[in-house]
Amino acid sequence: MTKTLLSLGHGFSARFLAADLLAEGWRVIGTTRSANKLGPLEATGVEAILWTHDSVARALSEATHVLMSAAPDAEGDPALRLIGPELADRAGGLAWVGYLSTTGVYGNADGAWVDETSPLDGHSRRARARIEAEAAWRAIPGLPVHSFRLAGIYGPGRGPFEKLRNGTARRIIKDDQIFSRIHGEDISQVLRASIARPNPGAAYNVCDDEPAPPQDVIAFAAELLDVPPPPEVAFEDADMSPMARSFYADNKRVSNRRIREELGVTLRYPDYKSGLRAVLAAEELQNGSGQ
Repeated sequence: MTKTLLSLGHGFSARFLAADLLAEGWRVIGTTRSANKLGPLEATGVEAILWTHDSVARALSEATHVLMSAAPDAEGDPALRLIGPELADRAGGLAWVGYLSTTGVYGNADGAWVDETSPLDGHSRRARARIEAEAAWRAIPGLPVHSFRLAGIYGPGRGPFEKLRNGTARRIIKDDQIFSRIHGEDISQVLRASIARPNPGAAYNVCDDEPAPPQDVIAFAAELLDVPPPPEVAFEDADMSPMARSFYADNKRVSNRRIREELGVTLRYPDYKSGLRAVLAAEELQNGSGQ
Protein backbone atom coordinates (compact mmCIF):
# COMPACT_ATOMS: atom_id res chain seq x y z
CA MET A 1 0.00 0.00 0.00
CA THR A 2 1.34 3.42 -0.98
CA LYS A 3 2.04 5.59 2.01
CA THR A 4 -0.28 8.58 1.76
CA LEU A 5 -0.04 11.79 3.76
CA LEU A 6 -3.11 13.99 4.14
CA SER A 7 -1.79 17.48 4.86
CA LEU A 8 -4.52 19.57 6.46
CA GLY A 9 -3.90 23.28 6.02
CA HIS A 10 -0.96 22.67 3.70
CA GLY A 11 1.28 25.65 4.42
CA PHE A 12 4.92 26.73 4.67
CA SER A 13 6.12 24.05 7.10
CA ALA A 14 4.20 21.21 5.45
CA ARG A 15 5.74 21.99 2.06
CA PHE A 16 9.19 20.93 3.27
CA LEU A 17 7.82 17.60 4.49
CA ALA A 18 5.82 17.07 1.29
CA ALA A 19 8.89 17.59 -0.89
CA ASP A 20 10.88 15.05 1.09
CA LEU A 21 8.10 12.45 1.14
CA LEU A 22 7.33 12.84 -2.57
CA ALA A 23 11.01 12.17 -3.28
CA GLU A 24 10.65 8.93 -1.33
CA GLY A 25 7.66 7.79 -3.38
CA TRP A 26 4.85 8.86 -1.07
CA ARG A 27 1.51 10.20 -2.19
CA VAL A 28 0.72 13.58 -0.62
CA ILE A 29 -2.74 15.17 -0.56
CA GLY A 30 -2.85 18.82 0.52
CA THR A 31 -5.81 21.02 1.33
CA THR A 32 -6.39 24.65 0.46
CA ARG A 33 -9.33 26.99 1.00
CA SER A 34 -8.72 28.84 -2.27
CA ALA A 35 -9.46 27.46 -5.73
CA ASN A 36 -6.76 29.80 -7.07
CA LYS A 37 -4.13 27.85 -5.12
CA LEU A 38 -5.04 24.44 -6.49
CA GLY A 39 -2.87 24.80 -9.60
CA PRO A 40 0.28 26.06 -7.85
CA LEU A 41 -0.08 23.34 -5.24
CA GLU A 42 -0.46 20.65 -7.91
CA ALA A 43 2.67 22.00 -9.58
CA THR A 44 4.68 20.92 -6.52
CA GLY A 45 3.56 17.31 -6.94
CA VAL A 46 0.90 17.44 -4.24
CA GLU A 47 -2.67 16.32 -4.99
CA ALA A 48 -4.56 19.50 -4.15
CA ILE A 49 -8.10 19.46 -2.79
CA LEU A 50 -10.42 22.14 -1.49
CA TRP A 51 -11.22 22.42 2.21
CA THR A 52 -14.69 20.91 2.03
CA HIS A 53 -16.15 18.15 4.14
CA ASP A 54 -16.66 15.68 1.32
CA SER A 55 -13.25 16.21 -0.29
CA VAL A 56 -11.31 16.04 2.98
CA ALA A 57 -13.29 13.09 4.34
CA ARG A 58 -12.67 11.16 1.13
CA ALA A 59 -8.95 11.93 1.29
CA LEU A 60 -8.86 10.86 4.93
CA SER A 61 -10.32 7.49 3.99
CA GLU A 62 -7.31 6.95 1.68
CA ALA A 63 -4.63 8.33 4.02
CA THR A 64 -2.15 6.36 6.09
CA HIS A 65 -0.69 9.45 7.78
CA VAL A 66 -2.12 12.88 8.67
CA LEU A 67 -0.45 16.23 9.35
CA MET A 68 -2.45 19.13 10.78
CA SER A 69 -0.90 22.57 10.26
CA ALA A 70 -3.84 24.98 10.41
CA ALA A 71 -4.10 27.15 13.49
CA PRO A 72 -7.19 27.23 15.69
CA ASP A 73 -9.69 29.97 14.95
CA ALA A 74 -12.26 31.70 17.14
CA GLU A 75 -14.40 28.55 17.11
CA GLY A 76 -11.63 26.07 17.89
CA ASP A 77 -9.76 23.59 15.74
CA PRO A 78 -10.98 23.81 12.11
CA ALA A 79 -10.14 20.23 11.13
CA LEU A 80 -11.90 18.68 14.10
CA ARG A 81 -14.89 20.84 13.30
CA LEU A 82 -14.81 19.69 9.68
CA ILE A 83 -14.05 15.95 10.02
CA GLY A 84 -13.91 15.15 13.74
CA PRO A 85 -16.23 12.13 13.56
CA GLU A 86 -14.39 10.77 10.53
CA LEU A 87 -11.04 11.08 12.34
CA ALA A 88 -12.45 9.14 15.28
CA ASP A 89 -13.76 6.42 12.95
CA ARG A 90 -10.43 6.25 11.10
CA ALA A 91 -8.20 6.40 14.19
CA GLY A 92 -7.21 2.73 14.25
CA GLY A 93 -6.33 2.73 10.55
CA LEU A 94 -3.82 5.56 10.69
CA ALA A 95 -0.13 4.87 11.27
CA TRP A 96 0.78 8.39 12.43
CA VAL A 97 -0.81 11.77 13.05
CA GLY A 98 1.16 14.98 13.57
CA TYR A 99 -0.24 18.19 15.04
CA LEU A 100 1.86 21.33 14.47
CA SER A 101 1.62 23.46 17.58
CA THR A 102 3.85 26.23 18.96
CA THR A 103 6.34 26.78 21.75
CA GLY A 104 4.01 29.59 22.76
CA VAL A 105 2.06 27.02 24.79
CA TYR A 106 4.69 27.34 27.54
CA GLY A 107 4.12 31.04 28.05
CA ASN A 108 6.75 33.19 29.71
CA ALA A 109 9.71 31.68 31.62
CA ASP A 110 11.70 34.92 32.12
CA GLY A 111 14.49 33.56 29.95
CA ALA A 112 14.77 30.17 31.68
CA TRP A 113 14.86 26.84 29.85
CA VAL A 114 11.65 24.92 29.17
CA ASP A 115 11.18 21.37 27.88
CA GLU A 116 8.27 19.09 27.07
CA THR A 117 7.62 18.41 30.77
CA SER A 118 7.21 22.12 31.55
CA PRO A 119 3.70 23.40 32.39
CA LEU A 120 1.60 24.64 29.48
CA ASP A 121 1.24 28.11 30.90
CA GLY A 122 0.60 30.31 27.88
CA HIS A 123 -1.86 33.06 28.74
CA SER A 124 -2.43 34.76 25.39
CA ARG A 125 -5.56 33.93 23.44
CA ARG A 126 -3.46 32.24 20.74
CA ALA A 127 -1.55 30.14 23.27
CA ARG A 128 -4.69 29.01 25.08
CA ALA A 129 -6.29 28.06 21.75
CA ARG A 130 -3.25 25.93 20.89
CA ILE A 131 -3.26 24.22 24.28
CA GLU A 132 -6.94 23.40 23.85
CA ALA A 133 -6.41 22.16 20.29
CA GLU A 134 -3.55 19.87 21.33
CA ALA A 135 -5.77 18.41 24.05
CA ALA A 136 -8.70 17.97 21.67
CA TRP A 137 -6.60 15.97 19.20
CA ARG A 138 -5.18 13.81 21.99
CA ALA A 139 -8.68 13.17 23.31
CA ILE A 140 -9.73 11.18 20.22
CA PRO A 141 -9.53 7.52 21.34
CA GLY A 142 -6.94 5.48 19.50
CA LEU A 143 -5.66 8.35 17.34
CA PRO A 144 -1.83 8.06 17.10
CA VAL A 145 -1.28 11.79 17.51
CA HIS A 146 2.05 13.54 18.17
CA SER A 147 2.38 17.23 19.07
CA PHE A 148 5.20 19.26 17.52
CA ARG A 149 5.77 22.58 19.27
CA LEU A 150 7.47 24.77 16.69
CA ALA A 151 9.68 27.74 17.46
CA GLY A 152 9.92 30.71 15.08
CA ILE A 153 9.82 29.24 11.57
CA TYR A 154 12.06 30.49 8.77
CA GLY A 155 13.34 29.32 5.40
CA PRO A 156 13.58 30.51 1.79
CA GLY A 157 10.88 33.13 1.31
CA ARG A 158 10.26 33.53 5.01
CA GLY A 159 12.81 35.34 7.14
CA PRO A 160 14.57 38.66 7.66
CA PHE A 161 16.09 39.17 4.21
CA GLU A 162 13.00 40.47 2.44
CA LYS A 163 12.30 42.91 5.29
CA LEU A 164 15.85 44.19 5.05
CA ARG A 165 15.53 44.58 1.29
CA ASN A 166 12.28 46.51 1.47
CA GLY A 167 13.27 48.60 4.48
CA THR A 168 10.75 47.25 6.99
CA ALA A 169 13.19 45.34 9.23
CA ARG A 170 13.72 46.72 12.74
CA ARG A 171 16.05 45.89 15.58
CA ILE A 172 13.73 46.06 18.56
CA ILE A 173 15.62 45.97 21.83
CA LYS A 174 14.10 44.48 24.96
CA ASP A 175 16.56 43.64 27.71
CA ASP A 176 17.41 39.93 27.93
CA GLN A 177 14.74 38.96 25.37
CA ILE A 178 15.39 35.54 23.80
CA PHE A 179 13.60 33.66 21.00
CA SER A 180 14.12 30.18 19.55
CA ARG A 181 13.92 29.38 15.83
CA ILE A 182 13.77 26.46 13.40
CA HIS A 183 14.50 26.11 9.68
CA GLY A 184 11.77 24.49 7.59
CA GLU A 185 14.09 21.70 6.43
CA ASP A 186 14.71 20.72 10.04
CA ILE A 187 10.97 20.66 10.71
CA SER A 188 10.73 18.04 7.97
CA GLN A 189 13.64 16.12 9.50
CA VAL A 190 11.87 15.93 12.85
CA LEU A 191 8.53 14.91 11.36
CA ARG A 192 10.10 12.17 9.23
CA ALA A 193 12.01 10.85 12.23
CA SER A 194 8.77 10.66 14.19
CA ILE A 195 6.99 8.91 11.31
CA ALA A 196 9.77 6.32 11.32
CA ARG A 197 9.54 5.92 15.10
CA PRO A 198 5.97 6.65 16.21
CA ASN A 199 5.27 7.32 19.88
CA PRO A 200 1.58 8.26 20.09
CA GLY A 201 0.85 10.89 22.70
CA ALA A 202 4.38 12.32 22.63
CA ALA A 203 5.16 16.02 22.35
CA TYR A 204 8.35 17.41 20.82
CA ASN A 205 9.91 20.85 20.88
CA VAL A 206 11.12 21.68 17.39
CA CYS A 207 13.80 24.35 17.66
CA ASP A 208 17.51 24.85 17.06
CA ASP A 209 20.33 24.74 19.59
CA GLU A 210 20.85 28.47 20.00
CA PRO A 211 18.09 30.73 21.34
CA ALA A 212 19.12 34.29 20.50
CA PRO A 213 18.01 37.91 20.83
CA PRO A 214 15.98 38.97 17.78
CA GLN A 215 18.15 42.03 17.12
CA ASP A 216 21.21 39.79 16.74
CA VAL A 217 19.46 37.81 14.01
CA ILE A 218 18.55 40.98 12.08
CA ALA A 219 22.09 42.32 12.42
CA PHE A 220 23.60 39.09 11.10
CA ALA A 221 21.18 38.97 8.18
CA ALA A 222 22.15 42.56 7.31
CA GLU A 223 25.81 41.55 7.43
CA LEU A 224 25.13 38.70 4.98
CA LEU A 225 23.39 41.12 2.61
CA ASP A 226 26.18 43.64 3.07
CA VAL A 227 23.71 46.37 4.03
CA PRO A 228 23.66 48.57 7.14
CA PRO A 229 21.62 47.08 9.98
CA PRO A 230 18.46 49.01 10.83
CA PRO A 231 18.73 51.32 13.82
CA GLU A 232 17.96 50.00 17.28
CA VAL A 233 14.54 50.86 18.69
CA ALA A 234 13.63 50.39 22.35
CA PHE A 235 10.72 47.99 22.82
CA GLU A 236 8.85 50.62 24.80
CA ASP A 237 9.11 53.10 21.90
CA ALA A 238 8.48 50.69 19.01
CA ASP A 239 5.39 51.14 16.86
CA MET A 240 4.09 47.57 16.85
CA SER A 241 0.77 45.85 16.32
CA PRO A 242 -0.81 44.28 19.42
CA MET A 243 -0.04 40.83 18.00
CA ALA A 244 3.62 41.64 17.34
CA ARG A 245 3.97 43.18 20.78
CA SER A 246 2.39 40.12 22.40
CA PHE A 247 5.23 37.89 21.14
CA TYR A 248 7.64 39.83 23.33
CA ALA A 249 5.59 38.96 26.43
CA ASP A 250 7.06 35.44 26.34
CA ASN A 251 10.77 35.05 27.04
CA LYS A 252 12.24 31.56 27.23
CA ARG A 253 14.93 29.21 26.04
CA VAL A 254 13.43 26.06 24.52
CA SER A 255 15.23 22.72 24.87
CA ASN A 256 15.39 20.40 21.85
CA ARG A 257 16.95 17.50 23.75
CA ARG A 258 14.03 15.16 23.08
CA ILE A 259 14.23 15.35 19.29
CA ARG A 260 17.95 14.65 19.51
CA GLU A 261 17.85 11.85 22.07
CA GLU A 262 14.53 10.13 21.30
CA LEU A 263 14.30 10.70 17.55
CA GLY A 264 18.02 10.78 16.78
CA VAL A 265 17.77 14.04 14.85
CA THR A 266 20.93 15.94 13.92
CA LEU A 267 19.83 19.39 12.83
CA ARG A 268 21.08 20.64 9.48
CA TYR A 269 20.94 24.18 10.83
CA PRO A 270 21.65 24.08 14.58
CA ASP A 271 21.86 27.87 14.88
CA TYR A 272 20.48 30.92 13.10
CA LYS A 273 23.80 31.77 11.44
CA SER A 274 24.08 28.50 9.52
CA GLY A 275 20.36 28.64 8.76
CA LEU A 276 20.40 32.19 7.40
CA ARG A 277 23.43 31.47 5.23
CA ALA A 278 21.51 28.55 3.70
CA VAL A 279 18.36 30.63 3.21
CA LEU A 280 20.25 33.37 1.41
CA ALA A 281 22.01 30.87 -0.85
CA ALA A 282 18.68 29.20 -1.69
CA GLU A 283 16.98 32.52 -2.41
CA GLU A 284 19.84 33.69 -4.63
CA LEU A 285 19.76 30.41 -6.53
CA GLN A 286 16.00 30.66 -6.95
CA ASN A 287 16.29 34.22 -8.24
CA GLY A 288 19.03 33.24 -10.67
CA SER A 289 21.72 35.40 -9.11
CA GLY A 290 23.55 32.49 -7.57
CA GLN A 291 24.37 30.78 -10.84
